[in-house]
Amino acid sequence: MALIAVSRNARVADYHESIRRAGGEPIDVAADGESAADIIRRVGGVMLVGGGDVDPALYGEAPHGTFAKAEDGRDAFEIALAKAAIEANVPILAICRGMQVLNVAMGGTLIQDIPTEIVGALTHAIPEPRFAIAHEVWVTKDSQLWTIMLDKLDGESLQVNSRHHQAVKRLAPGFEINATAPDGVVEGMERPASRFCVAVQWHPENFYRTGEFRPLFEQFVRAAGALA
Repeated sequence: MALIAVSRNARVADYHESIRRAGGEPIDVAADGESAADIIRRVGGVMLVGGGDVDPALYGEAPHGTFAKAEDGRDAFEIALAKAAIEANVPILAICRGMQVLNVAMGGTLIQDIPTEIVGALTHAIPEPRFAIAHEVWVTKDSQLWTIMLDKLDGESLQVNSRHHQAVKRLAPGFEINATAPDGVVEGMERPASRFCVAVQWHPENFYRTGEFRPLFEQFVRAAGALA
């Protein structure tokens, strides 16, 4: 069974259940535990998950007035974990903040506050319930995400939930956009050179009961199991 390292956050249950239903075994990892290098040596995959904002100093900017700091040490730990996973070609699935961490770790930057930085932006920060549909995303044809989610697509779109006020600004080198919102906000990215490295801005883990995004977790766990 593929062992999946899940970066610890306050709402880890849905991430764990999504992994289990896809056939994997989740373990929590955090800055107060093993080093990123030690974690990578013993797992088959890494899941970077939601949480507070990535410190903008890490991509050369001053903080916006809406900046909401993540837990102490989390940025440094997760950036190290992302870099180590990329270097070792360990499969990565990154969700919400996790996508932002991955982009910053690999040299990208972020839009710090969608409502004040994008004219005509959709509402991307929808409160509970967690599985409320916020908007559609347009999936890039023939991307890895497209291939994985093909049976779930309505034409070229997916209906997604949304709880973020930040997004990718400058895409990290080596990555490609695999999904956008109708307002142009980047909603997904992937790294073709990796065994599996897919990131989405919405929260597919919240749908584990109904299975809309189960193919994404299954393909991730499959890739992680092949490495283990």
